[in-house]
Amino acid sequence: MSERDALLLNYLMDEEELNSDLTVDSQSVTYNTTISGDPLQAPSSRSVSLRLSDREHAVHEGCSSRASTDDDMVDPSTTGYATDQDESLDEGANHYSDFHTIDWLKDIAKDRLRHRSIIKKRKGTIPNKLSSACDAASGWLIVFLIAVSVGGVAGVIDIAAPWFSDLKLGICKDSFWLNREQCCWDNENNTRFDDSESCSQWATWPILFGIDSVNGAGIYLLEYVMYCTIGVLFALSAAVAVKIFAPYACGSGIPEIKTILSGFVIHGYLGKWTLLIKSTGLMLAVASGLSLGKEGPLVHVACCLGNILSYFFPKYRNNEAKKREVLSASAAAGVSVAFGAPVGGVLFSLEEASYYFPMKTLWRSFFSALVAAFVLRSINPFGNKHLVMFNINYYQRPWYFIELVPFMGLGALGGLFGALFIKCNILWCKLRKTSRLGNYPIAEVLVIALLTGLLAYPNPYTRKSASELIRELIAACSHESSEGICDYVNRTAETAHRGLSSSAIGPGIQTALWQLSLALVFKVIITIFTFGIKVPAGLFIPSLCIGAITGRMVGIGIEQLALANQNLLIFENLCRSDQSCVEPGLYAMIGAAAALGGVTKMTVSLVVIMFELTGGLQYIVPLMAAIMTSKWVADSIVSEGIYDAHITLNNYPFLDNKEEFTHTSIAADCMVPQHHDPPLAVLTQNSMTVASIEKFLKVTKVKGFPVVISKESQHLVGYVERRDLRVALDNARKRCTVMPESRVYFTPQYPADMHTSDQPSPLRLRKIVDLAPITITDQTPMETVYEMFRKLGLRYTLVTHNGRLLGIITKKDILRHVASLENG
Repeated sequence: MSERDALLLNYLMDEEELNSDLTVDSQSVTYNTTISGDPLQAPSSRSVSLRLSDREHAVHEGCSSRASTDDDMVDPSTTGYATDQDESLDEGANHYSDFHTIDWLKDIAKDRLRHRSIIKKRKGTIPNKLSSACDAASGWLIVFLIAVSVGGVAGVIDIAAPWFSDLKLGICKDSFWLNREQCCWDNENNTRFDDSESCSQWATWPILFGIDSVNGAGIYLLEYVMYCTIGVLFALSAAVAVKIFAPYACGSGIPEIKTILSGFVIHGYLGKWTLLIKSTGLMLAVASGLSLGKEGPLVHVACCLGNILSYFFPKYRNNEAKKREVLSASAAAGVSVAFGAPVGGVLFSLEEASYYFPMKTLWRSFFSALVAAFVLRSINPFGNKHLVMFNINYYQRPWYFIELVPFMGLGALGGLFGALFIKCNILWCKLRKTSRLGNYPIAEVLVIALLTGLLAYPNPYTRKSASELIRELIAACSHESSEGICDYVNRTAETAHRGLSSSAIGPGIQTALWQLSLALVFKVIITIFTFGIKVPAGLFIPSLCIGAITGRMVGIGIEQLALANQNLLIFENLCRSDQSCVEPGLYAMIGAAAALGGVTKMTVSLVVIMFELTGGLQYIVPLMAAIMTSKWVADSIVSEGIYDAHITLNNYPFLDNKEEFTHTSIAADCMVPQHHDPPLAVLTQNSMTVASIEKFLKVTKVKGFPVVISKESQHLVGYVERRDLRVALDNARKRCTVMPESRVYFTPQYPADMHTSDQPSPLRLRKIVDLAPITITDQTPMETVYEMFRKLGLRYTLVTHNGRLLGIITKKDILRHVASLENG
């Protein structure tokens, strides 16, 4: 079991730490609004009571030996406490523990308080006005810097990955820094890349070894060996780098990004080492020939850049909720550069990735995606002055209503593939986690890379990269293309120029069809085993490739069917005299979208990404029909998309905002403790001493304690964080005389004779207590509790009955409760 799995298991299953993540800061939030409306909108100043305490002053107050009087209350102007009169804010960093959730209400209210303080000072001196202006512009500045960085990194990856990939086949003799396409373009000085063996500047490995004069079998064998050897070396390098330097750099990263954006903390997942290894390992993994893509991991790379740059801005460095707004914009920029789809990137962040997406985040995400796309366009990694990766050349051909039937059929096939892939991939990943296979990640990568190379090279359609294959499959056939999938009988330049490309298939297409069938089976099987291995690995391009293969074969079949039955009523509009009957490339594009939709369960964002990716704006309706059909079919078989399924597999505490709570239970059924559990660890407001609290801290492992009036009454007073309590006790001993027998008071009310000559000085800790925690009654329906956690972003809620404390409910308790109900 890995270290991350051990931490997650401890977080979710350790019964001794059932409320270990129930830590709240010393600020107190009273929320007096309904659940409807903006799900995470911070309450107004009338409904929020904030007490942001300075621990040092709080402990100093506890060391006082004077009697409790009105003059004993600390002046906010001298302590730095934030009150309604003094709205200063302590900008100290949040210290959320690893694998714990943030307190959305606390962080949002803290930012509102900081913002009000800046507005109040803005009416003063010129420096204050400049400070206010800088704070207002910092949000736009950080997303601009993120977009520029993301565009630059994506440009480097887009340039380097094809170069590394072509090394498996050879090298450009005079300009080694050029990949095969650029080398042959430069040599011929043409406007079209000739994917043939006639490029004189491109040197294959037999030529480099000087054995190009031997028989064909020897040349083929050498090329085969070099293809597999270099691919395995690339995969090995990526796996070793991930294993040694950045274990979090493996996989797609989108499931973890979704979990982090929902408020979960995974230290190091968005760090600098993860960024470096993810970027370099991604180039090597893609070049190795493994059935994976770089588009999904680019979202992870973009979020790493967003997290790193946020540390230069205190506004985001010290507030985890605000930082997640930046990460949402980063995710949009990542998709923008991955597909050349700025609008699709924004919609992806809104629909699939983000948990909290206010309107200002929408505008900043749009700006970030725009700038990132502009930077990538300036770099021009594809050499065609276009952002689109697969530009189609049949945009003038209309589609007909009757074609919706095969389009929706492709959608159904995409949904079936998506459901099959999700089930099989999750089963394989479970086997990896629960068996000895998980102890040998590098060996697994080597085996899969070797099998991929050995099985991919003999087939010309799997030998080339997935991006090149998709580009070929969705392209229309011209008179210059007469081999492979464009080998039609009696097809001339004149008929092709007039658009009459439909004719009987030739032997080249017949050969291509069975090669594509073998490629389809190979891609489906190998992708199931590849997604989840310990190298950077995306799923977008493999899914698009599988769908494009299916769509092209279906398109050729529909084309021949319409050509053979032109007189039938349903085909009479398709085979007009001025155009081809059916464009198989269009079916490839529809099939690609359907397959990706079935795997990811994306809808609106996928439609926009596809027409931005291909430039096929007029085919939105067929894309929508296919993607919706794909989602319906996939939903009827599996309820989760691939990313949500991996979130569940890894036991991340994620409450999907697209799911509904349909069970009939109440808070008492979910809260901790239940009847068979030990009692909840609580503190009393004025009956405990320093010695008893220190002993209490030693025998308990929880990270937060409800405060009650007494253990007999159990009437709730507030909640105190273990860390604050520990710091207060330690500092009290350092600063003044606090004896083990000193009484500890957690409330503002003290007895008049709390200090006498024969008693030690009391310790007053009212400033570290949250006196207004979120509470519910034991009869509250769990549907309401579920909505509170999901829409308010709660970390915990206390359960009471007539003011008496009964228990606690955390996000992990809800997930455990839902799982127990669904399992029986």
